[in-house]
Amino acid sequence: MRLQGIGKRYGGGSWVLSDVDLRLSDGDVVAVVGGNGAGKSTLLRLLVGLTRPTVGSVLERPATVGAVGYVPDRFPQHDRMSARSYLTHMGRVRGLRTNLAQRKADELLDRLALVGGADTALRALSKGNAQKVALAQALVVAPRLLVLDEPWSGLDVSAHAVLGEIIGEVRRDGGCVVFTDHRTVVAAAHATRVYRISGGRLAEDEHERRELAGVELCRVTADAVDLAVLPGVVDVRARGDVMVVTVADAECDAVLGAALAGGWSVHAVRRTAVRS
Repeated sequence: MRLQGIGKRYGGGSWVLSDVDLRLSDGDVVAVVGGNGAGKSTLLRLLVGLTRPTVGSVLERPATVGAVGYVPDRFPQHDRMSARSYLTHMGRVRGLRTNLAQRKADELLDRLALVGGADTALRALSKGNAQKVALAQALVVAPRLLVLDEPWSGLDVSAHAVLGEIIGEVRRDGGCVVFTDHRTVVAAAHATRVYRISGGRLAEDEHERRELAGVELCRVTADAVDLAVLPGVVDVRARGDVMVVTVADAECDAVLGAALAGGWSVHAVRRTAVRS
């Protein structure tokens, strides 16, 4: 898939994107970073076809029904429909039979550990659980192109790990993933290429080489601080009773201090491979 000479503006306003060129290939995991209002979400909507460029061309977007999975930055959740019913409906829209769509819905919600269960109404979900449903709807049919807008936002620790696994699975199956995040360290940890939007222009980001640390923590209090939201945290996943937190080396001391103050106990700290 290719974006060629893309420019986008709304009405007679200023250009949100200018002269954007991007090529996506099978197995790519592309991260797009930039500040608020930089145009990241607009770029993703152009990729999936929800908006058209003012100038330029979008070429070779996957055309098969269900081949593009999209998780927007805001997921509508004011519906009385249950999570299972919504996902079953989305599966049918994408060509699945009802029983298969329902089975896929249950599998995804179970894997993402939806709090309250599959029969919970969308409007009753917290932001983090609504994000799980948004992610599940993009995966009901295995996507060739998976586009994720700030996908880690609001997810709990277990779902953070699952999202990392899903990105890896799409890549191994020959699909392409494009995601946005405001944290360069997270982008560099999960992506094969990182781009930055600044002044409406897209350029490959020459991010610094970073050493990562693996911090192993044990929960001391029931209401311990959410580790995934701490600055510099790249990944969080459970290993038995221990929570393994991958963090940028430069932020390791701050994360350890916040974790100790927030109800965690340090089990071990290990240096990991350098990422670039």
